[in-house]
Amino acid sequence: MRLLAALFFSMLTIALIFILNTKWLTPIALGKFLSPQHGFWQNAESVNNNFSQDLSFSQLNGKASVYFDERLVPHVFAENDKDVYFIQGYLHAKFRLWQMDLQTRAAAGRVAEVIGEKGLDHDREFRRLGMVYAAENSLREMEKDEVTKQTCDAYTAGVNEYIKSLTESTLPLEYKLLDFSPEPWSNLKTALFLKYMAYDLSHGESDFEMTNAKSFFNKEDFDLLYPKIQDSLDPIIPKGTKYPALLKPFAIPPNVDSLYFATPISVEANKPDKDNGSNNWAVSGSKTASGFPILCNDPHLGLNLPSLWYEMQLTTPDFTSYGATFPGAPNIIIGFNNDCSWGFTNGGRDVMDYYEIQFKDDSRQEYFFDGKWLQTNFRIENIKVTGKSAYTDTVAYTIFGPVMFDKNYAGKRTTNKKNYAVRWKAHDASNELLIFYGLNRAKNYDDYQKAVVHLHNPGQNVVFACRNGDIALRTQGEWPAKWKGQGDFVMPGTDSSYMWQYMIPDSSTPYQYNPERGFVSSANQRPADSSYPYYLARNYPSPRGFIINRKLAAMQQITVEDMMTMQTDNYNVFAEMARPIFLKSIDVASLGEDEKKYFGKLAQWNLRNDINEEAATIFELLWKQFKAMVYDDEFKNAPLPIQSPFESSLLEGLLKDSAYKFIDDISTPQKETLANVTTAAFKKIIPEIILLEKGNKLAWGIFKDTRINHLTRLPELSRLHLPIGGGTNMINATKETHGPSWRMIVSMGPQLEGYAVYPGGQSGNAGSRFYDNFVNEWVAGKYYTLWMMKQEEMGDRRVKWTMNFSK
Repeated sequence: MRLLAALFFSMLTIALIFILNTKWLTPIALGKFLSPQHGFWQNAESVNNNFSQDLSFSQLNGKASVYFDERLVPHVFAENDKDVYFIQGYLHAKFRLWQMDLQTRAAAGRVAEVIGEKGLDHDREFRRLGMVYAAENSLREMEKDEVTKQTCDAYTAGVNEYIKSLTESTLPLEYKLLDFSPEPWSNLKTALFLKYMAYDLSHGESDFEMTNAKSFFNKEDFDLLYPKIQDSLDPIIPKGTKYPALLKPFAIPPNVDSLYFATPISVEANKPDKDNGSNNWAVSGSKTASGFPILCNDPHLGLNLPSLWYEMQLTTPDFTSYGATFPGAPNIIIGFNNDCSWGFTNGGRDVMDYYEIQFKDDSRQEYFFDGKWLQTNFRIENIKVTGKSAYTDTVAYTIFGPVMFDKNYAGKRTTNKKNYAVRWKAHDASNELLIFYGLNRAKNYDDYQKAVVHLHNPGQNVVFACRNGDIALRTQGEWPAKWKGQGDFVMPGTDSSYMWQYMIPDSSTPYQYNPERGFVSSANQRPADSSYPYYLARNYPSPRGFIINRKLAAMQQITVEDMMTMQTDNYNVFAEMARPIFLKSIDVASLGEDEKKYFGKLAQWNLRNDINEEAATIFELLWKQFKAMVYDDEFKNAPLPIQSPFESSLLEGLLKDSAYKFIDDISTPQKETLANVTTAAFKKIIPEIILLEKGNKLAWGIFKDTRINHLTRLPELSRLHLPIGGGTNMINATKETHGPSWRMIVSMGPQLEGYAVYPGGQSGNAGSRFYDNFVNEWVAGKYYTLWMMKQEEMGDRRVKWTMNFSK
């Protein structure tokens, strides 16, 4: 009996060891994860953790020190550039390694090797988009430049030295959770990270959706739904600015409108968040209380933990720079130095076009172009899938770029079995690191000018302010010169006349330098008015740019506190324009008691989307319902995917004509009026409003329910239900999982003043008190004072820990 019992418990022990150390019954290896010696317990960081260290690395050329302040912001002092970038790489890895690893694996289409088959569709998409191909092209350009090569080599060496120091117990939590290990960093990974940002910021095409809309609507209706320019336009560069003529005339294909595809295309392409954008502005000393410029920037991106940004200072004998960095890339990205400050908003132009490819046969070995058959190139993509056999995908490459959609990529992505190649500016060789290298060291406007020309993709609106009083903004990028309408729809891939003919010269870049109005600004709106000679595509958001310009034009004696108030402003200028339509046209006499109560809330609303404003929720629901009732009948039988009408189209159409064509419901025999539709829309949302109010969820902050997700989407590692206002079309553009990812204000006076906050913390370790300790300040609209530390301040009480680096 004892022998049987011993045998039973031995087998049970073996079974438990097998189960706990494999993923047989659970998505993680529980034994390793729960191990007291090596598991997640080791990631718990003491509140009194000492970050001070003495470190020695043979790659260093001299001595260096890193002084951490009470927020764990590192102030790096090195004797030369190589060492400062080595240490930047080391610190990025020390505090954000898993984030860097995940983002570059995602960019390379290597998610399935970590999470299994559910990551395969993502990986196929990114391989077919040519992300690694794009990174390889840029890496060659980066490494041609001696300064960039040395910078990247030093940064990569620093990352890898930290990776070498890791043991099983000190691995970041997420490696233990997902049961994989870090691999060595490389300069290619830095290039991949930059391409990942390009994907996020320059992937805003709507070719398939617009092609389907063109095939479905007549020209009159199409132009009403998707106008080439908005009436409410307040462009980045003011109306009336004179621009150089076209560099050279376009060779526009004959009968271009009839040759464009007029049949539906069933292709579903993933898109980044359409609201990836930002605000930035700089006011000159003529408008400030100090008499010196103030620069502001708040990039609107996905809200994640760990944060996209990592705050730090870099100092050598040649330069000092402070601001937000990208874990994964060297230099300060948005920030300031002792002379200048700079920031970015997304350029938003269409730099990605699809072309229909005609292959000779199913082998795809040849494709038809300009009257002859050209040889296809192929890239074999071997995608590792953890727990499964590898998946091999063969991607065809043409003169345009990779064939992203073809018969081999059917299913939910495409059902029409045609072939579409993608021409994307991010595929071209470029070296964006040079803009950041130059801005970090800029001393004046000329230095700014020399730096920004290195920005090719993603194109950005680069704002600038200098201590000498200069302010400027350039809508900088390498933009394809397009004839009117080019790239709005899928184009024929058999005819070279549909290709991009040249790039807009830098001399034609819309820009402002010390304008008479005393400020420059951008909020992703259209860069220039209709007098600009190059086609700028159709759809740009207008309200944020409109309210920013209106506020700045009216302000005088501006202070930093004024800019803080403005940057976190929840005023809804879109509602200011749209609410009068509702108040005037809803038939109040037909409303019941509850309906009148909520109508009263809407009428008395202060037009602010603050957290406790119930009318902000009512307006949001009403506009959404009203828009659906206006357009759903026309779109009922439309092919999918299809472009939704621009938000500005409905508002501007109604402001011009209350009998706007699409008000009538074409599915009914009678002719509906604006009063009919607004009243019906209002009545329709009342049951939802009542339910929200009963559940104490009508207040805007609760209804919007902003959250900051951990990159794994695990709730336990996320910050949920944050009480913050703002939203789409407001300066404080905080949505559900998207918003101001770094708020920065810099006053360029004799005593440089910097203020900033971001929704996260310096550490990527969820077991650290520095993981999300900035979130509450960010939610409350508060800022930290940024300390541009001087070498002689090493004994300052603000220094809490010191890392010493030596050879």
